Amino acid sequence: MLNYYYSDKISDFIKKTSETIIGEISVNGRLGHIDTELRAWERQIEILKNTLAGYEGDLFFEFSIPRMGKRVDCLLIIRNIVFILEFKIFEKEFKNKDLEQVWDYALDLKNFHYPSHQALLIPILIATEAKSAPLAIISSNQHDNLINPLKANANDLNKLLEHVLTSLQSEKNINSQEYVLGSYSPTPTIIEAAINLYNNHNVDEITRNDADATNLNITTNYISETIEYAKNNSKKVICFVTGVPGAGKTLVGLKVATEHLDKEKGNTSVFLSGNKPLVDILQEALARDKIIQEKNNGNKITKSQARDEIKAFIQIIHHYRDEYLRDKRAPYDHVAIFDEAQRAWNKKQTVDFMERKKGIRNFEYSEPEFLISCLDRHKDWAAIVCLVGGGQEINTGEGGITEWLEAIRNSFPHWETRISLNLSDKEYAAQEAISQLQQKGNVLFDKNLHLAVSMRSFRTEHLSRFIKELLDINQNVKETLKQLKNKYPIVLTRDIQKAKEWMKKQARGSERYGIVASSKAYRLKPLAIDVKTNINHINWFLEDKDDIRSSFFLEDAATEFHIQGLELDWVCVLWDADLRFSQEGWNTFSFGGNKWKTIHKKDNEKYLINAYRVLLTRARQGMVIVVPEGNKSDKTRTPSFYNSTYNYLKNIGIDIL
Repeated sequence: MLNYYYSDKISDFIKKTSETIIGEISVNGRLGHIDTELRAWERQIEILKNTLAGYEGDLFFEFSIPRMGKRVDCLLIIRNIVFILEFKIFEKEFKNKDLEQVWDYALDLKNFHYPSHQALLIPILIATEAKSAPLAIISSNQHDNLINPLKANANDLNKLLEHVLTSLQSEKNINSQEYVLGSYSPTPTIIEAAINLYNNHNVDEITRNDADATNLNITTNYISETIEYAKNNSKKVICFVTGVPGAGKTLVGLKVATEHLDKEKGNTSVFLSGNKPLVDILQEALARDKIIQEKNNGNKITKSQARDEIKAFIQIIHHYRDEYLRDKRAPYDHVAIFDEAQRAWNKKQTVDFMERKKGIRNFEYSEPEFLISCLDRHKDWAAIVCLVGGGQEINTGEGGITEWLEAIRNSFPHWETRISLNLSDKEYAAQEAISQLQQKGNVLFDKNLHLAVSMRSFRTEHLSRFIKELLDINQNVKETLKQLKNKYPIVLTRDIQKAKEWMKKQARGSERYGIVASSKAYRLKPLAIDVKTNINHINWFLEDKDDIRSSFFLEDAATEFHIQGLELDWVCVLWDADLRFSQEGWNTFSFGGNKWKTIHKKDNEKYLINAYRVLLTRARQGMVIVVPEGNKSDKTRTPSFYNSTYNYLKNIGIDIL
């Protein structure tokens, strides 16, 4: 259900004075007045009264788009059409950012507002003082009843509405009340969710509340109850939360963190991640938003001031570790949430790092063991939440979840352990460690600690299963792909230029797109992609279309290390000769000197396949996979290195671009 500050039938709206209408908007919105706002509303009302005389329908002012945290100036429903009107009062040009804004409003409704799925939506930008614009009704190439944004000035709006209603009329009219009261089930990006959580301490208004999404709330509530149990009974408890890629594990962690920030209750928490790009990007996005919020409130703060405040909310795990290497006291927080816990270092990697980088000899802990020991310093109670992605260890020394379980068994058997039933699944590689812990520790299994439905792609929940079956070379992959068809486009090509054009055509409004590739994909240089180039992940993810450093420019590829835990709307996956299909299974290679070399270590084979798992599950709306043709005259890019993979993807039914 969406909301608004004023609604009326067109006929009643025309009869009312501007003062009455503005009064209703102010009262319902609990708004103060500033002169520019008043003048804008007055001019907007004047234009609409002149334009709408003779029409029947309904209008809604300041119509809420919760996921974006914004409001549409006016939603107008006439016959079978929903017009999304965005006014730029006194503006003399149709600016791209303003067109993008009204398009984003329409896209949000089309994607997440149930009655809008089938309704005909037409976004219109009204730059009141601009020159007349050509009138061309163009359906977007998604064929989903969303027209590309139209442009009008104050004088031309009437003519535009008349032309649209004549051209696109149908016998079925929209019931305005049913439309605005329809369910709204958005799926925010992790950046949108983090900003809303930080500002409002909840994401209820911007997240799905349908049956598939209830698991998020059940898991969050279970963890909160466990924390209360630990506190009230002076217990030490560790929880392991599992979930398919994109299921919302990080969101659950952030929700728990924000719900336990009350210093007076003594249950403060800290959200920790070993994923530096994710932390950097979230901190930067939060800092930018904090500056905007303070500016809107008449305050001025610097970026560094904003960052300092935000670092208390989300931290890089290594900074936390280093702080409690120095400080031997118990941490300030009683609750620690570890995102992507499977990426914590094993003992060998940790000991080696401590000696080389910190000058600490005889360090005897794995990273999980040391982190648990920090919380164990509390004399009364503590709680740890480990968020675990299956099959997502992607770097040398990442011990998987086994390191945590062994640390509990060997050093902290007095901690109660609550485990997702799914942690014993094959991709977590923890069956033996769980069995050994059960013999020695206090272990409770609970189904509420697993997130089964991918929320990343709001178009389909089947994507994570499809990618798992694709990489497992499971015969059922063809049937799963059929369930994706017409919902989540996946296409295959050998031409990177075709792939770039496809993404640009698919993306609408401010939808973000970009190229991703494995960090081992060293022979993409002929395609002008060098994965060894050190991209700035903050700029790549956050900057706009006019910034050459952004993903939009399609000049730099993000690797699994840049993109894990994050998402784009549309993704181009470049598939190099490091991972090659064969009838016996995947063949894995690394590039050294001037040739490909077979990877023999099982862990390194796993890391490479997991890298592709990460890359193939980053797109919210669709993706194109590029498998190059290779080059007969280049021994490092022989066509046979690529053909088997291309044919495998083609044969399972992926459409050729």
